[in-house]
Amino acid sequence: MKFAISYSTPYYGADPDRIIAFAQHAEACGFEGLYLPDHIALYPGAKVGNFEMPATLPYPDPLDCLSFVAAATRRILLGTGVLLLPYRHPVVLAKRLATIDVLSRGRMRLLTVGLGTLPGEATATGVDFATRGRRTDEAIDVLRLLWSGDAEGVSFDGEFFAFDSLVSFPKPVGVPQLPIHVGGSSRAAARRAGRRGDGYFPGGMLGPAERARQLDLARSEAVAAGRDPDALEYTRWGSIDLPAERVAGLAAEGVTRIVIGGLDPDDQFDGMSRFAERFELGN
Repeated sequence: MKFAISYSTPYYGADPDRIIAFAQHAEACGFEGLYLPDHIALYPGAKVGNFEMPATLPYPDPLDCLSFVAAATRRILLGTGVLLLPYRHPVVLAKRLATIDVLSRGRMRLLTVGLGTLPGEATATGVDFATRGRRTDEAIDVLRLLWSGDAEGVSFDGEFFAFDSLVSFPKPVGVPQLPIHVGGSSRAAARRAGRRGDGYFPGGMLGPAERARQLDLARSEAVAAGRDPDALEYTRWGSIDLPAERVAGLAAEGVTRIVIGGLDPDDQFDGMSRFAERFELGN
């Protein structure tokens, strides 16, 4: 089992010293990666389910934050949980992600993308909320195409994006394409993960039966797309007080990575240290 950790900027704030101290301590403890959340813009009345999000919650750009973290760390992998892909142009994003990977010496490897649930956020970025799923699928294809292209350039003609003989450098370090994990808590997200993802990172308050159904769906979609279902990573959320028995249970469900979230702000560092000691992360 791999263990990563999430820094919730809306909960902990965007103080640069605190972000760096958190990332450095997580790295020293032996956590595999650091995840950051994403929202481009909020507005009064924005809701996720029944929860109304305060419009003043700080959501700094996660990729800028990860680049900042990369400069102050050496080993920890960089992740998003989740990056709202339909609201970013994939040609620009391919360059940004490859640049972070190069500057971090190959650590932009836990990119997780999602669709977003706020219609106002889509409207503000000029995206039709109803088509964001198709737009995300196409954007994933564009990212991979640009990363794998050579000096002759690559071309694309889709519903949302089109270009001819486009060349994008620099390239990711040592790999033809960066891994792209798919986040979400719907069967559509599971299907997308199977068809296009390198991993599936479901969220939401789902019951065991639905979680199992979605994982089976992701794997079956991978098979149907001619992909190896065993290569699909499966990431889940966990808490800092996660017992060993629960970790064993998640492993039995096929989970390959647990991302720890919801740390007490007054006990962040000691909590990370205790967790690392319990699961021998530094060994």
